[in-house]
Amino acid sequence: MAKFDAKTFNDKAFGKYVDIVPKLKKNELIKSKALQPNSQIKDAFKAQTGVVYAIIPMFGRIDGDALNYDGETDITATSTTTYERGVVVIGRSKAWVEKDFAEDVTGGAGFMSNVARQVAEYWDEVDQDTLLAILEGIFKMTGANNLKFVNGHTYDISELDTGNVVGAATLNSAIQKASGDKKSKFTIAIMHSTVATNLENLKLLAYMTYTDSLGIERQLQLATWNGRAVLIDDGMPVEEVPESAEDAGDGYFKYTTYVLGDGAFDHEDIGAEVPYAMVRDEKTAGGQTYLYSRQRKVFAPYGISFTKSSMATKSPTDAELKNGANWELVHDGGTGNGRKYIDHKAIPIARIVSRG
Repeated sequence: MAKFDAKTFNDKAFGKYVDIVPKLKKNELIKSKALQPNSQIKDAFKAQTGVVYAIIPMFGRIDGDALNYDGETDITATSTTTYERGVVVIGRSKAWVEKDFAEDVTGGAGFMSNVARQVAEYWDEVDQDTLLAILEGIFKMTGANNLKFVNGHTYDISELDTGNVVGAATLNSAIQKASGDKKSKFTIAIMHSTVATNLENLKLLAYMTYTDSLGIERQLQLATWNGRAVLIDDGMPVEEVPESAEDAGDGYFKYTTYVLGDGAFDHEDIGAEVPYAMVRDEKTAGGQTYLYSRQRKVFAPYGISFTKSSMATKSPTDAELKNGANWELVHDGGTGNGRKYIDHKAIPIARIVSRG
């Protein structure tokens, strides 16, 4: 098909076509098991009858001290705690337009295939921006119990006089601080190219390869660090620390590397009523075609609840996802000192802050 035709456009077929385009970053996140499906979330939003926020129950683990079995001591029972987790549907939309004349003068360049490839990559980038916004938000949480996660899952070496860049022991130390003996759950790290270059120079980063259709082995922008998959992306958080008045020339950059483990995020594609649509404008510029795209997805960090305490509409913006007031550790719904929170060490999310 040389041009889009609004009368014959099949949004479902187009959606399937888009889905077959490789999504490098998301595929690696899924393969690492950092993103996992959650049937409870899917069922909660399945009807799509105006539901944009849901409370999902989380079951606590059995606990309590074992009692002495001596024929005299009574056996007492304890019950598990049920926690409450708030999850929200994140809706995004975009449209693109192309003039008929541009297609005419290129001799039918195959606009549909080109757009399909770019749409897939576009939403891949949007999803990663969403994840980064959520990660920024959960590390801005306040309150004594929330700060146990924030501080315990942050490994900041940027303020050290020496050893303020990543090294051989950085990753292992960061995930051990976050989750102790459960550190093996961590499977992927997402970092800036400056951090990756430092690891390369130390020969700590090994790049993966693939074989193309011609049988030629090529290097991927994917690597491993201490056995964990690595995604390199310059969209990762970078903070410039200016030089001080007392000591000129001491300015530097702080880089944030996120490390995620199995089940770090529950992810469900809730879907939109019309995910793709074509609209023809026969008048403007001699005729042009619009492609509209919509998506509604859930990215829910394990053990952390979205509170929607500062959400203006029925879908949170990136700024609202970055707002720490919208997040809190999952708890049992109790009040005051009686409220029970999930053990933050069970959350397979950590960050490393370094100068490179």
